[in-house]
Amino acid sequence: MAEVVEQEKEVKVAKEPLFSKKNRKLFTDPITDDNPITIQVLGICSALAITAELKASIVMSIAVLFVLGVGNVVISLMRNIIPQKIRIIVQLIVVATLVIIVDLVLKAFAYELSKTLSVFVGLIITNCIIMGRFEAFALGNGPWKAFLDGLGNAAGYAVILIIVGFFRELLGSGTLLGIPVLGNPIPGEKTGLYALGYENNGFMLLAPMALIVVGLIIWVQRSRNVALIEEN
Repeated sequence: MAEVVEQEKEVKVAKEPLFSKKNRKLFTDPITDDNPITIQVLGICSALAITAELKASIVMSIAVLFVLGVGNVVISLMRNIIPQKIRIIVQLIVVATLVIIVDLVLKAFAYELSKTLSVFVGLIITNCIIMGRFEAFALGNGPWKAFLDGLGNAAGYAVILIIVGFFRELLGSGTLLGIPVLGNPIPGEKTGLYALGYENNGFMLLAPMALIVVGLIIWVQRSRNVALIEEN
């Protein structure tokens, strides 16, 4: 009996490293080959609505990063005590609480920007990416993996939002973060590219152009990785 006990003590199950290859893929895959916007086609609404300005895109990205990262951990910690029948309600309560925190912080430190984002911050509550990760991953995995998954999906969402916001503001307004980068467009005082005849493309500020930019990103992504191309 003593020998059996000693053998059991000698047999140690190797714990998975925090940053194992498998765990790293939880963070990196959503940024590239499993992007929530370009591959899973989730969260399109905000990509269309708030990307006319780069600053708004960055703030929305940070908000989703906070809500999804923290929310995934909270849901994961509660996964064994949440009754199956009310799990969606619990998820909504968690994400609504985090969104309220984000909204209050924005109103306290960036009031003008909070008015620009207005209703879209509240709509984070029903963001398909967040509810999808709660339901599909956080409820079935530990806090660390849930945290990495949340950060990865939020980062993948943020990358697309920032790229779209960058090109829409640059080509539509000639500015980045509100700072003129292409020159002065005022007639009679034109400088930079405007002095050479360049004019801002007002269509870039319209929501449909965001969809076109996202489409171009999808095209580039699939041209670089043919494995992502769906077969008819």
